[in-house]
Amino acid sequence: MRASEDQLRAMMIGGLAGDARAYRDLLDILAPLLRAFFGRRLRDAAEDVEDLVQETLIAIHTRRATYDTSRPFTAWAYAVARYKMVDHFRRRRVTVPIEGLEDILVAEGFEEAVSARMDIDSLLNTLPPKQARAIRETKVDGLSVAEAADRHAMSDSDVKISVHRGLKSLAARLGLS
Repeated sequence: MRASEDQLRAMMIGGLAGDARAYRDLLDILAPLLRAFFGRRLRDAAEDVEDLVQETLIAIHTRRATYDTSRPFTAWAYAVARYKMVDHFRRRRVTVPIEGLEDILVAEGFEEAVSARMDIDSLLNTLPPKQARAIRETKVDGLSVAEAADRHAMSDSDVKISVHRGLKSLAARLGLS
């Protein structure tokens, strides 16, 4: 069944009001729309489309109270879908260690990158190891706070505090505060 924005919005509002039939119909209509949405964007990862559809339907269900009934429903639903897709890409991030990167960069004329890396290393070495590690992993290596916390059996808050205190200390050292 194809539904208009007004019909989808009415089903969502009905579902929020307790109409189980309207809500079930909404989810049934959303599933193929989401399959098409993800299918267009993940052509080389078709096996992930159904997982993303299910994750998005669950997210829509668990976050349905955040839907502003005065706003278009499809924009809200597709925003949830986009966030799920971004999370999917973050989980699939692949890193490849390159041994001797500095030598390669110098040979290719990127001495500034090597120099910047050495500057970062020397600055981070002035901090307590916990703060330096938290800054390196979250700000330099690109890990999320949760990933850095998991890596060292720390809480997310502990990582955030370590990053904040370390950056504050570096700013004071460099006369930026």
